[in-house]
Amino acid sequence: MILLSDPRVAAVSSRDDGEPLVDLREVPGLRVDARAADPAGAYARVRRGVSDRLLAAQRALPAGLRLLVVEGYRPFRAQLDIFTGYRDELRRRHPDWPADRLHRETTKFVSPVEVAPHSTGGAVDLTLCDADGAELDMGTALDATPEESADACFTAARHIPVSAWRNRNVLVAALSGAGLVNYPTEWWHWSYGDRYWALMTGAPHARYGPL
Repeated sequence: MILLSDPRVAAVSSRDDGEPLVDLREVPGLRVDARAADPAGAYARVRRGVSDRLLAAQRALPAGLRLLVVEGYRPFRAQLDIFTGYRDELRRRHPDWPADRLHRETTKFVSPVEVAPHSTGGAVDLTLCDADGAELDMGTALDATPEESADACFTAARHIPVSAWRNRNVLVAALSGAGLVNYPTEWWHWSYGDRYWALMTGAPHARYGPL
C-alpha cells in the first residue's frame, strides 16, 4: 500500500497543462451532493478530464445505479485545516506515537498539502446511489476515519457486509475502468492527473498541479 506520505509521490514532477475546472452541477447526468458545500462552490469543481472520466464511469455502471459526487476541488487552506485537525486528534489519542508514525497515520485519511490530490482539482470523493438518490451501503460512511472504522474504510477491507463489498467492487470496476485511481485507505477517493495518479500508473509526470 503506497500512502501519500511516501517520498515517491512527492518526487513525481508536475507539469500543469492548464486544463480548466468544470462545475459538476452543470454537467448533465451527474449527481452532486451538497454535504461538503462551501460558499465559493469549490466542492463541485474538478478538472475537465476528471469530469469526462466520471461520465464514462457512470455509463459503465449497472442499470439503476448512479455516481453521487460529494467533493472535488479543495483549496490549500481547507486541505491544511483538515490535515492539521486530524493529526492533532491522533496526537491526543496516541501521545506515545513518534512523529514519523503520527505523520504516516495521518496520511491514511488526509493528504499532506504539498501533494494533495484534491488541491489540484484532479480528485473526487464519491459514492453510489440508486435512481432516486438513495445511497448504497458501502460498508462505512464516506469520510470514515481508519481510527473510527477499524480500517473498514480501506477499499479492500473484508470485515464489511457482503452487500457492501459487492457495491465497492462495482464502484472500483467503473472508476478504474475509466482511468481513475483509488487511494487504498479511502474507498470513496479517486483521482486522475495528480502526482499519486502518475506514480500509480507510471505516467512520466502529473498533468495537474496545485491550484
